[in-house]
Amino acid sequence: MESFISKILDAIDLQILDILQQQADLSNAEIAKRVNLSPPAVHARIKRLDTEGYIQQKVAILDPEKLGFDLLCFIFISTNIHQADELQVLENALEAMPQILECQCLTGEYDYLLKVANKDRKDLQSFIRKLNKLGITKIQTSLALREVKSSTVLPILP
Repeated sequence: MESFISKILDAIDLQILDILQQQADLSNAEIAKRVNLSPPAVHARIKRLDTEGYIQQKVAILDPEKLGFDLLCFIFISTNIHQADELQVLENALEAMPQILECQCLTGEYDYLLKVANKDRKDLQSFIRKLNKLGITKIQTSLALREVKSSTVLPILP
């Protein structure tokens, strides 16, 4: 896959993407200094990278604890639903739940892994009750004690 990416993106594109994923709020002028291009050239590249879908979105990453979300959970769920249309209904319901930060469809013992932010145990209990109404057959919840590493940065540079 690396050779495919390098044919589409040159080294400067990769540098720009790496800078943006670490500091999306930098100006084009600052990025231009870092990659030795003019600000208009950087702007054109960023616009192209965005249009071509390399940049999904630019966001501010908030501190959950400062906002009262003291309970981060990883919840494994299984379901007996196997029909595509019924699975789509389930996945739409999961997608609509604001507490779910991530939802991954898995192979193996469980069907989905949810990363969930709750304010406290009562909030978690209420959330699990909502899950139970969706036809979930098995739930395993693990509470995060502390975060060792959290990153959204992909290792795109050698």
